[in-house]
Amino acid sequence: MEKVRISKLMSERGMCSRREADAYIERGWVKVDGKVATLGTKAFPNQSITLEKAALARQAQQVTIILNKPVGYVSSQAEDGHKPALNLITPQNQFDKAHHKFEPGHLRGLATAGRLDIESQGLLVMTQDGRIAKQLIGEDSEVEKEYLVRVEGRMPSNGLQLLNHGLSLDGDLLRPAEVSWLNDDQLKFILQEGKKRQIRRMCEMVGLKVVGLKRVRMGNVTLADLPQGQWRYLKPFERFL
Repeated sequence: MEKVRISKLMSERGMCSRREADAYIERGWVKVDGKVATLGTKAFPNQSITLEKAALARQAQQVTIILNKPVGYVSSQAEDGHKPALNLITPQNQFDKAHHKFEPGHLRGLATAGRLDIESQGLLVMTQDGRIAKQLIGEDSEVEKEYLVRVEGRMPSNGLQLLNHGLSLDGDLLRPAEVSWLNDDQLKFILQEGKKRQIRRMCEMVGLKVVGLKRVRMGNVTLADLPQGQWRYLKPFERFL
């Protein structure tokens, strides 16, 4: 058994992101077996790592935002002159103001967890909390993502079977999915991974062209009645898993 950097262990345990771990360690808010850790400290995987109350209080203040992203916005940084979805996070666009009041500080460090391309719409999660980001987009994420996908074209008789399991992207076999027809031109996809433009590329491989894509659920959190272009805070009782 070899020692590992504490920040890596903390991230693997879902305590926070590596960046957050380093910030907490730098402030003296992390203990290993009861002793205050320092930057660069390593520990064995079976050692106890705890956060001080100050770190827990900092985490409690972090916000997570649910946005109904319209087509025409990019999920993260502005590119090629396109507008970033972050531009929509304003007091005027807040849908449910009963649970949490908007504060400009909530935009600081807000990162997208699970992107939607510019041509797609629907549920987009932005969070300050590294634990939630890892839960949603970590390599071992088990959070389901559900999409409604409108398509054109005809696929072979085994196309639906291939969409569910049997396709590879970028040299890797895709994890099993749940894909079914909702009507003559619309499919429902449930995935546990999110490679770049994955659904569009999967459809192309079975002779279909995606003409509309909307994410409606991530884990236990749904888009529900959130209007397009508006956002709300993740409620205290809501959990993705």
